[in-house]
Amino acid sequence: MLYIISVGGSLIVPQTGIDWQYLKKLRRLILTKARAGHKFILVAGGGTTCRHYQQAAAKVVKLQPVDIDWLGIHASRLNAHLLRTIFFDAAYPKVIKDPTRPIKTGAKVIIAGGWKPGWSTDYDAVMLAKTYGAITVINLSNIDYVYDQDPKIYKKANKITAINWLNFRKIVGSKWTPGLSKPFDPIASKLAAEAGLKVIIMNGKKIDNLGRCLAGKKFQGTVIE
Repeated sequence: MLYIISVGGSLIVPQTGIDWQYLKKLRRLILTKARAGHKFILVAGGGTTCRHYQQAAAKVVKLQPVDIDWLGIHASRLNAHLLRTIFFDAAYPKVIKDPTRPIKTGAKVIIAGGWKPGWSTDYDAVMLAKTYGAITVINLSNIDYVYDQDPKIYKKANKITAINWLNFRKIVGSKWTPGLSKPFDPIASKLAAEAGLKVIIMNGKKIDNLGRCLAGKKFQGTVIE
């Protein structure tokens, strides 16, 4: 089975620096599943690395949206190269930059980074699912569930374990801008809904929970379909 997993940049490089201990756990889980015959495409986000570059540049000049995007893309690709390095013995040797061009490989792991301005790595993950015929995208972030309102602002926000695309898109809206903080990119959500994909959003730090999800067992997270 093929899994498309979007690994949030804040998991790879949180504020404290590269989380090599997390990466070690992620590698162990992915390789265990790969040895069992499964295949993976891991899409790296830009996260903290991206924001640091964007914030620094913005203190010097007024940034254009395309420049903000390119900083995010290259931060994503840097994180993707880190993932490809730690999966050197199982991964396709190059980082995939264009999710619309399929590659033929016997490698059990493929690593992808940002594509082009105007698209987030959420969008890239959905495009990869379409290109390679996957039916599910797993989005690893720093939240356990999607909520009907921002839980940091609204104390009575309700967690959502399952939701359809119509109602989810009412929560995230229809516009995307570089650096937008949403559970899943609105444009990617539209594309996923049209393609009939299932998207699972979960806390990527909880490796055991991801393991349960991959094993088809009960897990914590939000399922959108």
